[in-house]
Amino acid sequence: MSEKLIFNCTYGKEEPERATLPFVAANIAAAAGQDAIVLCTIEAVWLGTQGGTDGVAQPGLPALSDLYAEFIDNGGQVWLCGACAKPRGITEEHLVKGSTIVGAAKVVEEVVAGAKTVAFA
Repeated sequence: MSEKLIFNCTYGKEEPERATLPFVAANIAAAAGQDAIVLCTIEAVWLGTQGGTDGVAQPGLPALSDLYAEFIDNGGQVWLCGACAKPRGITEEHLVKGSTIVGAAKVVEEVVAGAKTVAFA
């Protein structure tokens, strides 16, 4: 059974609190040695691109650029929904360290294998 935790993030710069909270929780998991993944869908796919976290800050929470870097340093992974990235023109060449474009089949495969998912609405 998988020990992975997948934290869904759907918001980007337009909603800094909602964009940051999945990374806060995922970073706590990664720092505790869990296999943590932030799955970015819809507008959140921009967070895994060059400059995508620049200026994303909610008072009382860490700046997302710092949190993103810490999450990756703690072994976390950021998956960008391929179906969401494609219509926005996001390709592999736009990605930052730690981000990968994945298809729905990869997510389904992980969930079927037992990954636990956490949704932030």
